[in-house]
Amino acid sequence: MYNIYGAAGSGSVAVEATLELIGAPYQVLVEAPTWEGEHQRNKVAAVNPMRQLPVLITPQEQVITESAAILLWLTEQHPEAALAPLPGTATRAQFLRWMSFIPAAIYSMYWVRDEPERLMGPNTALYPQLQQRTAERIAYCWQVMDRQLTPGCFLLGDQLSVLDIYVAVASRWTPGRKRFYSEAPAMAKVVKQVDALPALQTFWRKRFPFSDGWEG
Repeated sequence: MYNIYGAAGSGSVAVEATLELIGAPYQVLVEAPTWEGEHQRNKVAAVNPMRQLPVLITPQEQVITESAAILLWLTEQHPEAALAPLPGTATRAQFLRWMSFIPAAIYSMYWVRDEPERLMGPNTALYPQLQQRTAERIAYCWQVMDRQLTPGCFLLGDQLSVLDIYVAVASRWTPGRKRFYSEAPAMAKVVKQVDALPALQTFWRKRFPFSDGWEG
């Protein structure tokens, strides 16, 4: 049994969705929407000193943090699921490139957006500007990624990978899917296909519902 520290709508959703596709048993051991404040972040402190999500506890009780690292590790542990290109291939090189790009260039922006005072201190007048600029930076990064990919059915060709799951989840955060569709039209077709995967429909409804207005 895999145990997860996560939250609905958070980065743990990509990990949970991957485990659904793999068919491995798991449970969300601790639900901790860390963006809601210290009391939630403290729930994670025992397993991740950064007090961030997601955290995966393996059946061997090994602790793994960082969403990209968890996703990559799961593909290695479950090669039968074929959720990553094979090592040594050209597709694998691009897979690793973009799996690293998302947390480095995009995911990191949300640490700033969640609580602007982390960098701006008590000067609340600057918070709206910071949030606007981080939203623009995220949109730009999606655009850069889109212009360097030539998707097939999925981002790297005809085979679904955890990169597709990662992008489908992260693209729902600020500035939202409508902006994502505009900035990344090639990837837009792929994330819509991931949204519609039959194997994930019950999961999406539970952990990241497509409720009214969700694309905004």
